[in-house]
Amino acid sequence: MARPIDTQRQKARRMHIIDAALTTFAQHGYHGASTAKICDQAGISSGTFFHYFPTKLNVLLAILKLGIDETRKFGAALENATDPLAAINCFISRTVSEAGDWRLPGFAQCVAGVMTIPEIADAVAEDEQLQRDLLIHWVARGISAGQFRSDLTAERITSWLLLFTNGFIDRVAVDSSFNTDQETQLLLHDTVQRFICN
Repeated sequence: MARPIDTQRQKARRMHIIDAALTTFAQHGYHGASTAKICDQAGISSGTFFHYFPTKLNVLLAILKLGIDETRKFGAALENATDPLAAINCFISRTVSEAGDWRLPGFAQCVAGVMTIPEIADAVAEDEQLQRDLLIHWVARGISAGQFRSDLTAERITSWLLLFTNGFIDRVAVDSSFNTDQETQLLLHDTVQRFICN
């Protein structure tokens, strides 16, 4: 009789490999992150790796897909919110909290280095569009409610909000003395509020 499949164990193993791959990509870049290095980081055999992912490209795409799924879940969690500014502040806090992961700068460089691969470019574009659509929705609601400035379109305000958050993350990536928690609370939220509110 065949053993029953433990789906929870399989999901946990898959996530463990993804986490190890994220670390390896951040440390070595895409081309330097061999499947052998990922296996070493995860403490698994190559057979186990290939059971879950046919190639290292597949595991990189899995990491990006997780990000897309998390963006979707985050947007769904905000559906019942009533305050546009609070929703935007939640988006900013979530985005910059990811900057607290030491692997983010290296992983971002890894992905940037393989944007010529169509599947990678498509996954990055999908996540960026989801984030943009989410912000446009809440900015438009804030404008309609008279809470936000109305001299700019929701699309233009969103572009600036993404500039603020992406610039913040870039600063974290290159400046080790930049305190993510402190600067988020003291300046980033304040800057956004001053920019978008009447």
